[in-house]
Amino acid sequence: MNNFSEKYSTSKLGNISLSNVSSAVSNVLDTQTFRLFVTTWNVGGKPPHDELNLNELLPANDQADVYVLGFQEIVPLNAGNVLVIEDSEPAVKWLALINQALNRPQEADAASKAKTINSLLFLQKPSLKAVSKIFRTEHGRWLKACNCTAEVAKKYYRDSCFRCPYACLSEKNSSEHEQEERSNFMVMDTNGATSLTTNQLRYCLIASKQMVGVFVPVWVRRELVQHIGHLRVCCVGRGIMGYLGNKGCISVSMTLHQTSFCFVCCHLASGEKEGDELRRNSDVIEILKNTQFPNICKTPGRRSPEKILEHDRVIWLGDLNYRIALSYSETRRLLKGENWDALFEKDQLKIELEAGRVFKGWHEGKICFPPTYKYSMNSDVYTEESVTSKEKRRNPAWCDRILWHGDGIVQLSYVRGESKFSDHRPVCAVFAVEVGVLADKLKRQLPAPNTKVGVEELLPPSSSYFYSMTM
Repeated sequence: MNNFSEKYSTSKLGNISLSNVSSAVSNVLDTQTFRLFVTTWNVGGKPPHDELNLNELLPANDQADVYVLGFQEIVPLNAGNVLVIEDSEPAVKWLALINQALNRPQEADAASKAKTINSLLFLQKPSLKAVSKIFRTEHGRWLKACNCTAEVAKKYYRDSCFRCPYACLSEKNSSEHEQEERSNFMVMDTNGATSLTTNQLRYCLIASKQMVGVFVPVWVRRELVQHIGHLRVCCVGRGIMGYLGNKGCISVSMTLHQTSFCFVCCHLASGEKEGDELRRNSDVIEILKNTQFPNICKTPGRRSPEKILEHDRVIWLGDLNYRIALSYSETRRLLKGENWDALFEKDQLKIELEAGRVFKGWHEGKICFPPTYKYSMNSDVYTEESVTSKEKRRNPAWCDRILWHGDGIVQLSYVRGESKFSDHRPVCAVFAVEVGVLADKLKRQLPAPNTKVGVEELLPPSSSYFYSMTM
């Protein structure tokens, strides 16, 4: 695997070319590789049932460090859900099923308790907010805080010459709600006995957000939660009248150790008429322009990433809705021969990307699987026009995609699942991502938390270059 540490360590320095800057930064950060699992699935407006098996979608042997799941149409996109009250009951059910898949109990007694919890969540209809608390750890309070040591920032971000890309939020800024979330939440079974504590979770929920039909939960290994910070969420509606949430995106921003991540889950404009791809291009452009994360940094001269492309690593997933620019008969002919390469040559996203009209500088892995849309319900057959069928005929297409932006990302796999639950097939990707972690040498030099240290104590002996730089 390629080593991205040199490129990463200089990525924040702009056009500065002084030779000793790179070595100074590399002395501060080590590079570690983490496994990131990403999946997107349009579930067709159907709520999940408690027997739905997500083991294929979230295989037990994957053992990723971070799981990012993006759903579209978790509720029907009707006027009631778009204009009146958002229905969060399906989101709660999806969280319960994801927890069951990621935190598979090893012992029979634990498995029985976990099943009881899921049954209660399906029956009691608690709020999404309440259920999200259940799957968080005692570290939940700090997710919106800064996880980079201020003294470390001084090491390689000097005054106005260097802009720290990470936010600083002290304990006194935490709200009462966040303080409450620090508690170790439990679920009580019908007999009043404790069924689950966060200490039993291998993976913990760090973010969950719904915007009408779009739903994004992010889970991480429990040991990593303490290294997650700067958690922020931004929603951009691109639906009715150009701003309602039946279409649009949810973006999640966070840092893992000293590297910033952004996960963008979208549902773009539908339609297979000629020119509809331009509406999807417009959605992408507007999402990039209008997504704005709050700057929670309280320290002058430092800021957290506020725009999507300011992050070190970005993953874009969702139902992008790009179609295949061929007639129905020609598409079916190529499908029958499983000629994916010829079919993909007419993929609208490929065409628009190569023309530089959208996602300039982004990457997508090679697609080696059949189109993911549109299937007849509960079957392996693409929807065809029929007198007896109420389903609309759609040209099969790779609507469901995962792209990435930034250095330090290597895609290990790009596949689709075969669940027949929806008229879309889920798509999954696994990435190896490079993350900047404090060097052991520096960790030993750092004082105890909350100890104030002058910057001169942490600078290397020959530090005059910090004062001579110009932006």
